[in-house]
Order: sequence, then C-alpha cells, then structure tokens
Amino acid sequence: RTISLGRPIANTQVYVLDLNREPVPVGIPGELYIGGMGLARGYRGAPQLTAERFVSSPFRAGERLYRTGDQVKWLPDGRLDYIGRIDYQVKLRGFRIELGEIEAILADDPTVKQAVVIAGNEQNYRVVIVREDAPGDKRLVAYVVAREGRRCDPQALRRALRDMVPDYMVPAAIVPLNEFPLTSNGKVDRGALPAPVAAPVHDSAQPIEPRNR
Repeated sequence: RTISLGRPIANTQVYVLDLNREPVPVGIPGELYIGGMGLARGYRGAPQLTAERFVSSPFRAGERLYRTGDQVKWLPDGRLDYIGRIDYQVKLRGFRIELGEIEAILADDPTVKQAVVIAGNEQNYRVVIVREDAPGDKRLVAYVVAREGRRCDPQALRRALRDMVPDYMVPAAIVPLNEFPLTSNGKVDRGALPAPVAAPVHDSAQPIEPRNR
C-alpha cells in the first residue's frame, strides 16, 4: 500500500530532488525538500546539524530549504507518495538494500524488542547499519536488544532472515547488546556501536569435512 502525504499547504513549497538537487519527474523517487514561510531558522544549539539540513534554495535566491531525509515521489494527481527514509537505504556489492525491511523482520521475532527511540530507555531499540571497519570492507551488521527476560540467538535470527530475504540482505554478523549507546538527544549513536569481535555467524556450529580431493 502507499502512504500519501497529500499536497503542500498554503505558503509552503515542496520539491522532490535528486542527488544533484535537480527536480525529478512524476513517479521518480527523490528526496523531499521543504521551503516557505513556515520554515524554521534551524536546530537550536546544533549549528552543524542546521548547516546539514537547512540548505540554500537553488530556485529562490536568498531562501533556504529543509532536507527532510524522506524519499518520496510525485503522483500524477499532484499528491506526494511517501516511500521511506533515505538514510536507511544503502548500496552493498551492487545491491540497493532497504535497511528498514531487515529491521522489521528482526522486530517480528519474539526475542527482539520493538519500540521507538526513547531517551534513557535503551532496552527498546534495534538498528541495522552498514559497517566499514577496514577500508573497502563493507558489511551489513545487525545490533539487537532482547526483550525483557528473553535472549537473542544470532544463528536463529539469521535463519529467520534467510527465509524472508535474499542472501545479500542477511547481515554478516548479528550482535546482541544489553543496551544501545545514545546521542545527546536520545537517539541511537550509530557511530558508537561496537565492531563485531567474532567472525560472521554461520548456521552450522560443526566443521564441514572435505568431501573430495
């Protein structure tokens, strides 16, 4: 099903732009930018984030646009169709991966707790990221926090994922954590998540003997 964002309200301009901040045609996904009289001045006390999200408008001199990070597309009737978050999409070994899809499958497991980000309540988070611990070595890694009184089994989670998604979407490692590191505003600090210390988990704990010469 689709999620319609409707049309822009009065005194608000919205744009669907590509990576070069050029408008995309109807039906083509792009990032949603917002401008107009209702635009805020920025993030209070966060100049770096303000500079990242509030950018100069290529269409109106002296005005700014807000980068939402949302991927959308125009519908033929002038409405916006929401697709997902751009920052949860990665390209790995030539495949474009929607990380939210992997998160949703993990969250369906009875051992994994699903919740929104709440400051001071790290037990409720789960996240999937792409790591590059060595130059050129990109891996999909899942970090999970168990439900209260439960234990996350990385091998079982990998088998469940393999039944649902292609092999390239199965993380190279699944790392159970007691809690997730948080940023100052209470969100998961992805840069502080630990690198996996063990080799990627395999579905068989027994070594496989050579079958031929």
